[in-house]
Amino acid sequence: MSSENKSADKNIVDRSRIRRNPEISRAVKATRDRLQSDGKRGARYDRELMAMYINSAVQGAAAMPVLVLLTAGISIAFFHGQNVLTWTVAALFGYAVQAVLARRASRQELTTEYAHRLELQFTATHALTGFGWAIFALQPCAQCTGLDFAFFKGVVLLIAMAVTAMSSFTLQRLPLLVFSTPILMFYLAGSPPNSPFQISILAMLLGTLVFFIFVSGRLYNANLSMLSVQAEKDWLIAELELAKSTSDEARRRAEEANLAKSRFLASMSHELRTPLNAILGFSEVMKNEVLGPLENETYSEYVADIHRSGDHLLRLINEILDLSRIEAGRYSLNEEPVSMRNIAEDCIAMVELKAKNKNITINAQFERVLPLVWADERSMRQVILNLLSNAVKFTPPKGIVTLKVGWTAGGGQYVSIKDDGPGIPEDEIPVVLSAFGQGSIAIKSAEQGTGLGLPIVQAILAEHGGEFILRSKLREGTEATAILPRDRVLMDAPSIETPDPEKTKRRSFA
Repeated sequence: MSSENKSADKNIVDRSRIRRNPEISRAVKATRDRLQSDGKRGARYDRELMAMYINSAVQGAAAMPVLVLLTAGISIAFFHGQNVLTWTVAALFGYAVQAVLARRASRQELTTEYAHRLELQFTATHALTGFGWAIFALQPCAQCTGLDFAFFKGVVLLIAMAVTAMSSFTLQRLPLLVFSTPILMFYLAGSPPNSPFQISILAMLLGTLVFFIFVSGRLYNANLSMLSVQAEKDWLIAELELAKSTSDEARRRAEEANLAKSRFLASMSHELRTPLNAILGFSEVMKNEVLGPLENETYSEYVADIHRSGDHLLRLINEILDLSRIEAGRYSLNEEPVSMRNIAEDCIAMVELKAKNKNITINAQFERVLPLVWADERSMRQVILNLLSNAVKFTPPKGIVTLKVGWTAGGGQYVSIKDDGPGIPEDEIPVVLSAFGQGSIAIKSAEQGTGLGLPIVQAILAEHGGEFILRSKLREGTEATAILPRDRVLMDAPSIETPDPEKTKRRSFA
């Protein structure tokens, strides 16, 4: 294996996610600061509002120049307004400056300081266009009869006011700045207003100006609320991304730690088992006095304690290694057709001596017809032996342990082991099913275990696609059920009769 593969195998955590965390944190902090800034407007949305105005100005750059040219053409053609050319040049110049400024701003990075400068520049250009509209409103028409030209100027100012208010609402109070002077000039051009018609046009212009100031203010506030909601959404997304990144990193670190634990146990298994085998072997030789009697009885007791402790430690190491292999996904099943009844009978024979020492009766109840199942014999033997040993361990003297092997309602097979021991409180069942977990009864018992038997049973059954159910109540006993699914049961197929070639030949000739 190359060094790159080794390093990749040892380092499961994606370090690039760690480098991304500061960027996400800065984005979250910036968005949170914007949401928590004081003031109705403040500096938090200046860039967004200016970006909206620039986009609107670029897309509608040709609208107002077309209105100016159309107004100039109608004035010259129908009202002989030769002086309107001065206004046309001034208005087109103002709108051209706006278009150039908007296009240049759309190609540059929009910072908060630049947005403030642009707001002043656009306000100045709009003031210039307002000056142009003031010149138009002041235009006289000596050759006109009646109030046709005044009506025409009023209609044009209304259209210009509406277009400006709708396209520039992100710049506050812009309609008042641009069209207050043209309305004043319109008043002066007909001063004093000597007809109800002229007075009504002037009142309509003033009312429309107030209306569009109100409408542009409402649009401004609506977009401000929309930007606030969008910023809050972005903040929540950034928070979720940060939480997801942190969770992924923690999960990868946990996987790395779990892999390191599995490697440690795998590498230490030989170093632990070798001296334990020597301790068990030599202590058994000394305990059985194979090479001669021990002169001191205290030494015999010590040797028995050494052998018992070594055997307990070896079982503990084997259980830890089994559980670590299952958690690491390295627990391989040697599957073959096996009989659950035969395995149960073997396990009963293994614990029968211990049960007789406690005067415990083991009742075996097997279904008469039980086909073979496709499973790992060693693993299933470990499952039944763990459950049966626990039942014998916690059953009081003269108690009864019942072992059943039979069919499930779904067509699978089950092994049920029930005792009449002290039971487990219902709130402690999740504890005893966890690794190294022990209930209060087991802690008080003189014969404590490692707390790995039931987790190993759960893991082995999960590897087989089965299920483990533990039911217990305090002072009512415990029932543990190991279930194998239906697809593990090997049903006997009906025999196929081999056709007789002579009969087939005679049938074909007939």
